[in-house]
Amino acid sequence: MSRKPELRGRAARLARLLPAGAGTAARTPFVLLVVLLLGGGLIGLLVLNSALSAGSFQLDDLQKDTKSLTDEEQALQRDVDAYAAPDALQLRARELGMVPGGDPAFLGPDGSVKGVPGAAAQQSAARTPVRPPEVLAPAPPPTPVVTVTPTPPPTPVPTPSAAVGTAQPAIPSAQPPTTPGR
Repeated sequence: MSRKPELRGRAARLARLLPAGAGTAARTPFVLLVVLLLGGGLIGLLVLNSALSAGSFQLDDLQKDTKSLTDEEQALQRDVDAYAAPDALQLRARELGMVPGGDPAFLGPDGSVKGVPGAAAQQSAARTPVRPPEVLAPAPPPTPVVTVTPTPPPTPVPTPSAAVGTAQPAIPSAQPPTTPGR
């Protein structure tokens, strides 16, 4: 029915170099190789995409933590700045009963005194009512700790008649010596 056309010239010489019927057998491994490479590439992309999305979630959580810690740090810094303000320090010093100091005197490197020291101003303390400092009750003296150790039962001393001719070491008394008057 269908007949292959007969080749002439250069085409015939090239046709003789190629084996007949080998085209279908060589095509199968190539197709399998291409399918495996494409499948491996898709699986690799899927794994890479999953790793990137997990990293993105972790990055988002870390950014939230960083933001909350930064907010907390700023709030604490505001508190420190409020306590370190001069008017807050002055108010706290007055609450503690402190008054502004007088004129200072300075010591030179050779030991000489420069300036005349002045007393603290009593009038500033009289202007503002200040509560007296709290007085703590003295701590009670510590109670001595008494430890009682049980005394071992007295060991029987062998009689001289039982051990004739053997030297016996002296056995110290288990009771501590007592002193008169105590």
